[in-house]
Amino acid sequence: MLGPVLLAASRSAAIRRIVSAAPVTRPTVDRFVAGERLAEAIPAVRALTERGLEVTLDHLGEDITDPAEALRNRDAYLALTEALAAEGLAGRAEMSVKLSAFGQALSGGHDLALAHVTPVVEAADAAGTTVTLDMEDHTTVDSTLAILTELRRRFPRTGAVVQSYLFRTEDDCRALAGEGSRVRLVKGAYKEPASVAHQDKREVDLAYVRCLKILMAGEGYPMIGSHDPRMVAIAQELARRFGRKLDEYEFQMLYGIRPAEQERLAAEGHRMRVYVPYGTDWYGYFMRRLAERPANLAFFLRSLVGRG
Repeated sequence: MLGPVLLAASRSAAIRRIVSAAPVTRPTVDRFVAGERLAEAIPAVRALTERGLEVTLDHLGEDITDPAEALRNRDAYLALTEALAAEGLAGRAEMSVKLSAFGQALSGGHDLALAHVTPVVEAADAAGTTVTLDMEDHTTVDSTLAILTELRRRFPRTGAVVQSYLFRTEDDCRALAGEGSRVRLVKGAYKEPASVAHQDKREVDLAYVRCLKILMAGEGYPMIGSHDPRMVAIAQELARRFGRKLDEYEFQMLYGIRPAEQERLAAEGHRMRVYVPYGTDWYGYFMRRLAERPANLAFFLRSLVGRG
């Protein structure tokens, strides 16, 4: 029952101040976030790639209220693209972006987000990498998929994310399962109403498997975003059933969660991509990580007790 409470807390300014001020928070955040600055994130990326892993980077910042913040986020991703190219990492690292960080929720936000994300996708393509559009709450799905369609006219490798807890996602998977389409399937980490999303964990899991079957049977490139051992095993079985080679799909897991499993999958020849967030605006991301897995919350609470 703590999950919904933590998701609500992820958007509370008052709770943010309390959590941010706790002495134990920063060391715990460091488990899930690769630093606040790009200069801290790049060594983390290099260390992962040297262990046979691939990476997607997220410069944290969402739900902005000022158009100037959208420009700063755009510039942060342009700097990231430049750094990946300069460090020779563009072939192993792509980028994930939340369109709310580019102004999607502001007045005229759809056009604003498209205008800001386009140069990032252009720069990524020129550097030899690509971008995946993260999915946020259900109110943003139509806008995000429309921006995806526009970007794919010029940059067909632009990736999409879909969330199995939304009722609409099976239809979205069918629409996105075409040739060359890169689609990351996740369960979902936002608090959604019962009118649009499954509320029961078992129903979310069943929907995940149905969506995974659609993607594996299609002509696109499925990206399995899950730490759940059952989903990993099911994905491997579906890949075999549909005759997919190891380079025709990949697994994705979050930085700091199940690192041994990440390395095991990579050692078996699977493409294993680690989602690496960095930046000063870590609070919302951190609270969602606590909400979605009891083990994460237990880790944080043990740290609090240990420092108490």
